[in-house]
Amino acid sequence: MLDTRNFDIPRFLAVLPLFSDIGSAERERLAQGCQLRRFERGGMVFRVGEPCDAFHVVVVGQVKLFVVSPAGQEKVIELVSPGASFAEALMFLGRPCMVNAQALADTLLLSVHRDAVVAELELDGRFAMRMLAGLSRRLHGLVHDVQAYALQSGVQRVVGYLLRDQVLDDGRTDEARTVSLPVSKATVASRLSLTPEYFSRVLRELEVAGLIAVDKRDIHILDSKQLAAYRA
Repeated sequence: MLDTRNFDIPRFLAVLPLFSDIGSAERERLAQGCQLRRFERGGMVFRVGEPCDAFHVVVVGQVKLFVVSPAGQEKVIELVSPGASFAEALMFLGRPCMVNAQALADTLLLSVHRDAVVAELELDGRFAMRMLAGLSRRLHGLVHDVQAYALQSGVQRVVGYLLRDQVLDDGRTDEARTVSLPVSKATVASRLSLTPEYFSRVLRELEVAGLIAVDKRDIHILDSKQLAAYRA
């Protein structure tokens, strides 16, 4: 895990899209309202019903946002990787947390407290626009997810996940690429609103079709364009 004794919070803030356009003086002020927090794998960042007085940026590790049904079934809302933030909207609502957040690996978070954010919003309209843009991107992502669950088949969702970072151009279509699942297949399946059994069955189907090769958490995409066509 990263040594935090000499961790430069203002410098870290400067590389985040949310804070990259504000000046050094503003970042220094924000840094005063930040806190570095460590979580072991499986540790809870927050639970449903707890106060939410900060939002968080993943420095190292990964965080799962999820809810649990009355029957005990878990639904993964989002997987948050290093450099990404979460809980901004919850913080601004001033209401208890509506989801759970859990570290999926040993994780270091930078928590940015609400009072520091509000103070900076009152001083700098540009920062307010950056916050609005970030919240808008999160809303757009959630709308996209709802559309996918409602309009796409399970196979389309799996293929879309595997190709989410691929650019399908006219060249290099036969070059194998590898997608490493950052979490267990069951967690990815929940993120896609699929059962683990169905997710594994789709992977086997794609493997039999000669489109991918599965090696534990590494999924080798043998031809991106053919895989995209299979989704259609």
